[in-house]
Amino acid sequence: MKLLIDADACPVVIKEIICRAAQRTQTPAWFVANQLISLAESPWLRAIRVAQGFDEADNEIVSLAETDDLVITNDIPLAADVLAKGASAISMRGEKYSPDSIKAQLTMRDFMDTLRGSGSHTGGPAPLNHSDRQQFANKLDTFLQLTQQQTTKQQLSKQHFSKQQQSKRKS
Repeated sequence: MKLLIDADACPVVIKEIICRAAQRTQTPAWFVANQLISLAESPWLRAIRVAQGFDEADNEIVSLAETDDLVITNDIPLAADVLAKGASAISMRGEKYSPDSIKAQLTMRDFMDTLRGSGSHTGGPAPLNHSDRQQFANKLDTFLQLTQQQTTKQQLSKQHFSKQQQSKRKS
């Protein structure tokens, strides 16, 4: 399990939350961007720089994403792609993307793009506030705790199975 971060548009405060959580829980966090990303020295943090170009970072994230991973992005098409691969995804405001809601979110995104293309001023998202940062940190912690619990259960199950096999061999 790893965290994959769409780092090109990741606010510094969110990056800091991710870095602290990754180091605290010893979870790999890979920051993917087409620009240089500065990270603290840690075996749990990794910066992956991709070529300049449209969707290069997104394509790399999709290729790296696996079933147990969490992708952190505000890019709805990227979230849809990683959900299709079985990974989880949340926004940088802590909103969980789900297979059930992603189609509606893609439709709304496309509609807003059409409005902007026709010259309408739709505005952008509000700046991150304290509540947004708190919600993101809470969602990230919840995901990491659940993942660690599942990993512990799997390890205990394997140990139990191994002991059963050893007992059968001795009999």
